[in-house]
Amino acid sequence: MQVRPLIRLARPRHWVKNVIVLFPVVFAMRVADGSAWGKALLAMLAMCLASSAVYVFNDIRDRQADARHPRKKYRPLPSGQVSVLSAAVFAGVLAACALTVAGGVRTLVGLIVLGYLVLQLAYCLGLKQKMLVDVICIAMGFVLRATAGAAAIGVAASPWLIICAFTLCLFMGFCKRRCEVGALGEGINASEYRRTLAGYTPELLTHLITLSAGIAVVSFMLYATSTDTVARFGTIYLVYTLPVVIYAIFRFAMLSMTGRYDDPTELILRDKPFQAVLLLWAIAVGVVLFGGKWIQGLIDAHY
Repeated sequence: MQVRPLIRLARPRHWVKNVIVLFPVVFAMRVADGSAWGKALLAMLAMCLASSAVYVFNDIRDRQADARHPRKKYRPLPSGQVSVLSAAVFAGVLAACALTVAGGVRTLVGLIVLGYLVLQLAYCLGLKQKMLVDVICIAMGFVLRATAGAAAIGVAASPWLIICAFTLCLFMGFCKRRCEVGALGEGINASEYRRTLAGYTPELLTHLITLSAGIAVVSFMLYATSTDTVARFGTIYLVYTLPVVIYAIFRFAMLSMTGRYDDPTELILRDKPFQAVLLLWAIAVGVVLFGGKWIQGLIDAHY
């Protein structure tokens, strides 16, 4: 069997979603700690392997529906490039490797990765057919990713990190559903591909995207201005990155609803303005976290 179809089955392009595992290193002010980076990167690798195992298992379950999808019919399983047995063995190997790597970092990281696999298994086996529950499961998967990063470096997961990750990924999950509805709009009946898509009308998804986007923005504002955040970073300036956050969220929503991209991951990897604003936000956060006290000192001295 060729290796390339198996690599495609693992969807390495989607590993970009696991960058959130590294966030606790930055927000715990451990950037200069090489050991923390090493453990967080191993936790990220474990999550990449675990997510790939889930993708393979999900493709096994969805191979018949994918065969009726205008683009997913070219995936390795529905196109016949990979057999079901080979895919099942591959998924098992990926899951075992994920648990081994995660357990090698910390036992707690291993348990979190196991919890992620159980949640995603439940999602694949039935929860993805439940409206709203399906997107909540997607968002919870990202919360577990962030929690794994915190556990890897031995810090308590910030409640605000969990809240921000959940609300932002809830928003992205509804955007994903909007992309799927758009992709199927001119083809097969959406319910023939996924039952929930019949209920996710464009009007309902527009409302849910708008609502979840608003909650995500408010969550970020509350995080940036919370007493714990200000005490940890020594400055309130993180809240001043809000315009960049709003632009990124609004652009993500706009592109999802106009159907320019088939999937949020494709949007992240291909949209240059969105990539530029992410880079700008990362630079701004770096300046605030590691130069905020110095800037505040200059301002206090001036006044």
